[in-house]
Amino acid sequence: MAQMYSSKINKIRTFALSLIFVGFFVMYIGVFFRGHILLMTIFMLLGLLFMVASTVVYFWIGMLSTKAVQVVCPSCGKPTKILGRVDMCMHCREPLTLDRTLEGKDFDENYNRRKAKS
Repeated sequence: MAQMYSSKINKIRTFALSLIFVGFFVMYIGVFFRGHILLMTIFMLLGLLFMVASTVVYFWIGMLSTKAVQVVCPSCGKPTKILGRVDMCMHCREPLTLDRTLEGKDFDENYNRRKAKS
């Protein structure tokens, strides 16, 4: 079974975007409780918290992205960023690594863990 991988930066950005949509949805649920001010306020504040969490995640990945190593993908020739020992190209999903000991091995996200199998 082929597993779908994407770059770490794109995964975190997708998570932050999903927090925004969850926040909108929670706030929208609050609209149905217009008659109950307390319930509506709780849903609105909860939705706002999701939005704030999204902003924090976007800020964090932006700071992390500035420290990522930028390389040119050998497959598509476009610049991409690598976080950790192994990552995927943001454009063509080519497995990339800067660790010479991992060259030629099958792509495994577990290589980024501290106690990775060798």
